[in-house]
Amino acid sequence: MNKNSDMTFIDHLEELRWRMLKSLGSILVISIFAFIFADDFVAVLIDPAVDIKIDLQTLTPQGMFMLKWKLAIIGGFILSIPVLTVQIWKFVSPGLYNKERKIALPLIITVFLCFILGAIFAYKVILPFSLNFLASMVTDGIVNNFSINDYFGFILALIIGSGLIFEMPVASFLFSSIGIITPSFLRRFRREAIMVTVILSAIVTPPDPISLIIMSIPMVILYEISILVSWISNKLFNQDE
Repeated sequence: MNKNSDMTFIDHLEELRWRMLKSLGSILVISIFAFIFADDFVAVLIDPAVDIKIDLQTLTPQGMFMLKWKLAIIGGFILSIPVLTVQIWKFVSPGLYNKERKIALPLIITVFLCFILGAIFAYKVILPFSLNFLASMVTDGIVNNFSINDYFGFILALIIGSGLIFEMPVASFLFSSIGIITPSFLRRFRREAIMVTVILSAIVTPPDPISLIIMSIPMVILYEISILVSWISNKLFNQDE
């Protein structure tokens, strides 16, 4: 028996409210702190554009101020993940079985690491190819002079999309643990999954064939890893294929 068995529905809501307030407070405080280093975030994100000599400009008086706050909030959220992880863990752990408790915290940490790995892949691999391709489309009399807000929107969408795609093995583990998918199911629909993979790659990446191919390769690899993860999940939870 755990302490959750003695808690009423209102108690659960109160517990959830305080966990959410602590999480939001953490994001707010760290975002304010991250604003101090907003120039460093900007420098890192504009580096790919500088390398290929793309000029960036702000089109409104408050453009850079708002952009720095946007980056600070995003940075605050990322830097708050350890705190968010602890809050999630403290809320759900009392209601878990011992076996689930053992894997919950590593699973939450893995979610963060997979997202970071996907973000790094997008920044280091996909982004340089994409910017070079798109910048090469310029014709005589046209200068590559991008709005910095559009540029950052483009980069952040690519990084976040790639980070979410790299969560595929985690999703496989979760769905397998509750019996929605099995390794045999994933193997049976491998061809269809590859087709969906290509479509998702086309949505996430910029509209050029090089980025599509670059993103499709790790997605296929992630799918194969997801089959293995599904097998492990089934073994852990004693589920039959």
